Amino acid sequence: MNRYQIKKYMSKMLFLALMAVLTVIFLLPFVVMFTTSFKTMEDAFMVPVRIWPREFTVRNYVMAINKIPYFSYMANTTYITLMSLLGEMLVVPMVAYSLSKIKWKGAGILSGLLMGTMMLPFTVTMIPLYRTWHALGLTGTYVPLIAPHFAGNAYYIIIMRQFMKGLPNSLFEAATIDGASEFQKYLCIALPLCKPALTTVGIYTFLAAWSDYLAPLIYINKRDKMTLSLGLQQFLNEYTIDWTQLMAAAVIFVIPILLLFLIFQRNFVEGIATAGLKA
Repeated sequence: MNRYQIKKYMSKMLFLALMAVLTVIFLLPFVVMFTTSFKTMEDAFMVPVRIWPREFTVRNYVMAINKIPYFSYMANTTYITLMSLLGEMLVVPMVAYSLSKIKWKGAGILSGLLMGTMMLPFTVTMIPLYRTWHALGLTGTYVPLIAPHFAGNAYYIIIMRQFMKGLPNSLFEAATIDGASEFQKYLCIALPLCKPALTTVGIYTFLAAWSDYLAPLIYINKRDKMTLSLGLQQFLNEYTIDWTQLMAAAVIFVIPILLLFLIFQRNFVEGIATAGLKA
């Protein structure tokens, strides 16, 4: 083995070691959460601390589900998430297609304005938005949580726009020669080729809607309309915190997210890798 091969081998080993360390760092909180959900309260705080439970129990899951109307909150969260996903999947690809594949005056300006809105955090706009929804009499409902998604998220539109810019123009030109309308080109050519980007936008939307805490906290004022993110707050008492039950509830909370990512991981990574290849 020559010097170049040794250097290449050492670089590879160093990279793998770094990846292993980072993997452990990122996975450790989830491992602790998962194992704590099977511990008793005494075991969770016993010294020396152990990752694996000394006394294995599933009682925390039963108590966590019974302590709050867990499945009712999950149904509320699922409804908001699915409606938000529907809105983004309908609007984002159409807007992105119009900005990337249809030539019209102002497309570049609108794209710049969309990027500009991404610089405004939600904390800046939440008070004006709340006053607007309150004036419309829609606070206390799911409309403020769902309706904005039917206008499209600027970040998701930019992701889709960049991906669609990379699609071969020859396909759309050939379809135009064959007499296809813009909607037919969008539906039959653009959408099937954009599955990786659509998967990326879908996962981002699902994550944002499923785990959103601040927006439901602002707009939802009835207990029966609460989401899971708000429901988990009920495990934090004034003087004590039921950590083992909270961890059990949190494990159930993250299972849909993990399943979604595992199922669509390949398309998600492909969408992230190719969305910014063409400006």
